[in-house]
Amino acid sequence: MAGEQHLKPAARLALALLGGTILAGMPAALAAQDTSAPAPQPATPQVTVPQLTPPPAAPRSDIIQTITVEGSERLEAQTILSYIRLRVGEPYTQADADQALKDLAATELFSNFSVRNDGGNVVINVTENPVINRIILEGNKRIKDDKIVPEIKLAPRQIFTRSKVRADVARIIELYKRQGRFAATVEPKMVQLSQNRVDIVFEISEGPKSKVRQINIIGNEQFSDSDLRGEMVTKQARLTSFLSSNTSYDPDRLAFDQQKLRQFYLTEGYADFRVVSAVAELTPDKRDFIITYVVEEGERYKFGDVKVESELRDFDSERMTENLRMKSGDWYDAKAVEDTVEQLSELAGTFGYAFAEVQPDFSRNKEDLTMDITYVLREAPRVYVERVDVNGNTLTQDKVLRREFRVAEGDAFNSLQVKRTTNRIKSLGFFQENFEVEQKPGSEPDRIILEANVEEQPTGELQLSAGFSSIESFILSGSIRQRNFRGRGQTVGASVNYSRYSRSFNLSFAEPYLFDRNISAGIDLYRRDFNSFNFANSERNTTFEQATTGASLRLGVPLTEYLSLIGSYTFNYDDVSLDQNQFFSDRDGDGTRTCDPILAGRFLCDAIGKRTSSILGATLAYDATDSRFRPTRGNSASLGLEFAGLGGSVKYLRARGRAAQYWNVFNGFILSATAEGGYIKGFEDRGPGSDNIRLNDRFFLGEPDLRGFDIRGVGPRVVRLPYVDDDDDATTPPVLLTIDEAREQNTLIDDAIGGKAYYRGRVELEIPLGSGARELGLRPSIYADVGALFSVTEPILQDFPNGIPQVNANGELLYLQPGVNDDGDPVQLPVTNPIAPDGSTNPQFFDTSRRFREVFVGDSPSPRVVIGVGVNWNSPFGPFRIDFAHALKTVEGDDTKKFSFNVGTQF
Repeated sequence: MAGEQHLKPAARLALALLGGTILAGMPAALAAQDTSAPAPQPATPQVTVPQLTPPPAAPRSDIIQTITVEGSERLEAQTILSYIRLRVGEPYTQADADQALKDLAATELFSNFSVRNDGGNVVINVTENPVINRIILEGNKRIKDDKIVPEIKLAPRQIFTRSKVRADVARIIELYKRQGRFAATVEPKMVQLSQNRVDIVFEISEGPKSKVRQINIIGNEQFSDSDLRGEMVTKQARLTSFLSSNTSYDPDRLAFDQQKLRQFYLTEGYADFRVVSAVAELTPDKRDFIITYVVEEGERYKFGDVKVESELRDFDSERMTENLRMKSGDWYDAKAVEDTVEQLSELAGTFGYAFAEVQPDFSRNKEDLTMDITYVLREAPRVYVERVDVNGNTLTQDKVLRREFRVAEGDAFNSLQVKRTTNRIKSLGFFQENFEVEQKPGSEPDRIILEANVEEQPTGELQLSAGFSSIESFILSGSIRQRNFRGRGQTVGASVNYSRYSRSFNLSFAEPYLFDRNISAGIDLYRRDFNSFNFANSERNTTFEQATTGASLRLGVPLTEYLSLIGSYTFNYDDVSLDQNQFFSDRDGDGTRTCDPILAGRFLCDAIGKRTSSILGATLAYDATDSRFRPTRGNSASLGLEFAGLGGSVKYLRARGRAAQYWNVFNGFILSATAEGGYIKGFEDRGPGSDNIRLNDRFFLGEPDLRGFDIRGVGPRVVRLPYVDDDDDATTPPVLLTIDEAREQNTLIDDAIGGKAYYRGRVELEIPLGSGARELGLRPSIYADVGALFSVTEPILQDFPNGIPQVNANGELLYLQPGVNDDGDPVQLPVTNPIAPDGSTNPQFFDTSRRFREVFVGDSPSPRVVIGVGVNWNSPFGPFRIDFAHALKTVEGDDTKKFSFNVGTQF
């Protein structure tokens, strides 16, 4: 047995197993035999089996023992483990590992991640996505940051993810596609920073704007390609269309153009017309599009039997059929059908049938190519207004809106009056532009509720502007106005204007409903300082200064829905003065300096002085336009009378009239025609050579009222033509220049003296531009102006071929000689001898700048005709107007002007 101790473990184990096997194989009887009294046995060797403890079982690698997270910085390990489904004690399979990878990817929090299993010890290794520090846009010029940033979903302090970057790139590209830039590209870049932060840079290449190079139309036989292209909103890119945005490709516009084609053919009688296909192809360089339409015109139809069948008791079907615009045999026109349906609906609404249904029934006869139409007016109960509700007004009082309603609670419903109510509330300017009076069912089938759901807008205005004008030089102006003072609809305002040649101050208050009655009232207090001028040698010289201080009161009452009568009273105090150094002299030699007609002219001398005007006025005004500020359709007219003479120092009667008509034509073009005229009659006898209307009360005409002429460039005027004497020979009479010669040599002195009658007219076509130009506030137009100013007493003129007498420092007249006037009275006359009385040479005799003849011109009713183009621009620094005008017809003495502009003043 001692040898067993030296057996190898494997041998001992085999021996133990062998012993166990032997024992296990012994018979049961032997195994159960009592060994307490052992029987004699033969001597056999004893074998001892050692008791061995089996080694512990190795851990199973398919069971998760531990889960460890490595690489996390900001996120907690437990947070990361919550994203996956692996758990300790659960089996580990390759499918579970793949699912864990998918779960980690779905979080978009990591740029890199992996899962590995080390004998049941699962290790999750992650690299976190960086945090965004800032978003940077580069290369965007056509679309500014404030338009792009709201479309970007990434933001500072968010976790960077590639999917969000790709989505933001797609959104930016879509913005450029909406502007027609299909070649735009966006390349995102990431700039690594410390602490796992990054800057995201979107490098934008905007590319050129994708234009519509060509529009092809296939299948049209009755109308040319150019005719059909003219009906479309989308235009082909040409050199003449650089201001239009409609040359860019827009999928929505493509669909709209198909509808426009269909409308055009339906108005021409082609009831079966259809657009078979419309395809837009991008050229390989991604710069332009080629659009191809395939159309099928079909046959042309005429109206067949057209009639009205009315189920409403107030409508006579036969009489309404007789009044239909379309007649049997006329070419079919779908637009006329739509207009008729609308007219019949409005007609039913005026009789209180708010929900009357007008249904046109069509019957197409393909054999004789006619279209029978029956307009059916379905039975509907008469409706009454149950209630009028006003909602949304926080500042404006309810009564301000309710007094604009043309229907009241309990009245029969009238659609025209409801539409008029909508327009009147819009015209207040206090609420949103798209305001509509809503109609809702009442408590009974024959009841209706009218709701005015308004959104208030700011009504206070503060304007400060500076600019330059070809008329006024530098201009400074400021104004403050509240158009809804205290929510009562009142208007309070103050304004100040200052320029080199005019200054004004104005305070105003207007109450549209005085004492809650339909009576308007207003008051104005003002001061105006004005400098008149002429041009001499291309320099502007002040001729007279007029200061007016006054007040005006007015009351207005409506006579009808569109007609109003406005009465006014105005009191003015005028002070007209001249520069004494320039226009005064001591002609009588008594030391008293007075206005010298030789220097100033008779008309200026008559104008100076202080006077008061007490003026009573009345105006009859009609306005049926869609906007008082910028009308696009409708008409207006006014007739005003002013009588000065109820006190004061001037007496006259002045009448003015004006009429205007506006049309919306050619799909966005606005055509307007205006006519205006006036006449003033005086009741003062101011002596021979003086008109009975003072200079500052007359009419004047020119820029900006009549473009193509300078300010006060039309009408009666006194022109001083110079004499020239090139050889300085006393024996040779000086030569008188013509008006054109003097104007060319810049030696013409031109004084406009106004007239008592005028007229002017204008036809103007405003041209619509693309959305981009409209956003800039550009409104170009072409126009033709006509006008004239006339009727004034011819003033006493002067002729000094040999110079005007001068005044020395003592006020004594020089170079005068005794003489007599036409009445035989002794007077001092200008010397006509080149030799002075003291024997010296008279230099004034040879001074050509002191030799002139006054000529009276321009007093003619003959029309002046002008054509031109102009552009209005609502610029950031104030309204701007520029005009290029050419006078086709003028009268001698008129002062024309081809180019003019104004900045910072209203036009």
